[in-house]
Amino acid sequence: MANRLSAELLLSGYARGIFPMAASRDDPELHWFAPRMRGVIPLQNFHISRSLARVIRRETFTISTNRAFGPVIEGCADRDETWINAGLRRLYDELHGAGYAHSLEVWRGADLAGGVFGVTLGGAFFGESMFSRVRDASKVALAYTVDRLRTAGFTLFDTQYLTAHLASLGAIEIPRADYERQLARALSITADFTAAPVASAQSILQRMTQTS
Repeated sequence: MANRLSAELLLSGYARGIFPMAASRDDPELHWFAPRMRGVIPLQNFHISRSLARVIRRETFTISTNRAFGPVIEGCADRDETWINAGLRRLYDELHGAGYAHSLEVWRGADLAGGVFGVTLGGAFFGESMFSRVRDASKVALAYTVDRLRTAGFTLFDTQYLTAHLASLGAIEIPRADYERQLARALSITADFTAAPVASAQSILQRMTQTS
């Protein structure tokens, strides 16, 4: 598929259960993917370990949303191999401007320590990537993202693929047919990633403890 993919077609692909990736940052082509096994984070089963709870409780980091969308994507792409090429970056910027793509940032002082970004449709959050420049920053970003999705009424957190890091935090793999059923239900729901203020450390730990 050529890199002339539009933001509208990208959203249509997500709604059908497929997503685009490039082979590398220098490859101008984008290709659709629909894994046989799909990575998801069951929102009610997200696990905050004792060590992560201590990190959150210390409030070493501060959290924001949509404050540094571009820098978060840059952080996610700043690695030896990345599937985020210039075409995808342009599309994500368009979706962000239209209110469909969002970021959650983790700061240590004035420095961006980590973050996560994704695309939303209905009650589905398609998590694209996350990064960390400081130990535990990506775990904190994921915890705050899950809490935001839960409180905002989302029902599906799609991670596309399962990694060992995500599995340690409660992510699982489900067959494509099961994913498509969850996606259909999520698309019938109205949810708003920006609806709630950033949670306090105390409130996020209290909610996670009650439901984990």
